[in-house]
Amino acid sequence: MTTDNQTSPGRPASQPRLLLGSTEEILGAVPYLLGFHPADSLIVIGLEGEPPRGRLHITVRWDLPLAAPGLGQIIPLFRNEGITQVVVIGYGSGPLVTPAADMAVALFRQSDLTLVDALRVEDGRYWSYICSRAGCCSGDGTPYERGANAIAAQAVVHGLVALPDRETLEHSIDPVGGPERAAVREVTLRVTEELHGRLTRREDDEGFAAEFVADGMARVREAIGIYASGGRLEDEQVARLGLDLAVIRIRDEAWALITDDTHDVHLRLWQDLTRRLEPRFVPPAASLLGMAAWRQGDAALAGIALTRACEIDPGYSMANLLIHALRHLLPPHVLRERMPSPEELDQEMGSPTMAWLLPMIALLEEPTIMAG
Repeated sequence: MTTDNQTSPGRPASQPRLLLGSTEEILGAVPYLLGFHPADSLIVIGLEGEPPRGRLHITVRWDLPLAAPGLGQIIPLFRNEGITQVVVIGYGSGPLVTPAADMAVALFRQSDLTLVDALRVEDGRYWSYICSRAGCCSGDGTPYERGANAIAAQAVVHGLVALPDRETLEHSIDPVGGPERAAVREVTLRVTEELHGRLTRREDDEGFAAEFVADGMARVREAIGIYASGGRLEDEQVARLGLDLAVIRIRDEAWALITDDTHDVHLRLWQDLTRRLEPRFVPPAASLLGMAAWRQGDAALAGIALTRACEIDPGYSMANLLIHALRHLLPPHVLRERMPSPEELDQEMGSPTMAWLLPMIALLEEPTIMAG
């Protein structure tokens, strides 16, 4: 599990449990555990097992300088997850890293966890804060190979990537532009006008609501199937699904279908929709992307996606719930175990009503700005 505490947790049980021993192996693994090469960061790695080697289980990252005291939250999390050893790594200059590293060292030395090492990393070199061996760490630091070791190769084999920096990861969900944006916008205008007309002509409120919800849930399952087979939604399918997801029951159908076996499919689907949907339709898709990323262990992407949702709709409850969980270092299984199945959702919520459609209807009333 990886926790990115700029906003957020994440790689869970499905993540390969890399067996780490040497300092070089640990430093080689970090960018793949985070998904990007860190800078100005404090990293705490939690290992299972006994020294001199340990199996990686949890990685936590904070921006430096630390914005607020939050390191104390990590001790109960590590105990609950069976962590026995920890490694502290600060990326950046000495004046930036040392205060946070000293705080972390003091915290772990007062705990029952074994502090294996506390390091500072800068420009391809590292220094140890706790090494007592004569000649271990020169004033110039110890050079290491960034990315050219067996652990990095093992991470790549398991499908893990290390982007150049966090900003590159943020750009991975930037909205599409140019002709692709214009095409989606035009289709969205047509689909919303069509649905507005259907609402105006409806004769049976409850019948219309039941039909819309059933069709929307079917479109969710169809979309998951398309991405599971390597396909991609057409622009009209994207626009219709954007309207569907505004209905909480339809969005929760998608949420309930995110499993350990399918979160990679959901990542592709909801990342694509987050990029292609018109902005006002994005919060549900971005929140689902955040949940899928968190389930897979990519906490950095989860935090970025959830931030995107809240930038568009600060009150969007699913995004705020997940951000709260990430900031408080809750492991993904906490929400997973509480999420009802689609059948349980039907039992809890009952039959669809027009009240269910009000968030979607509100979106229909917002203007779509066409490119000139």
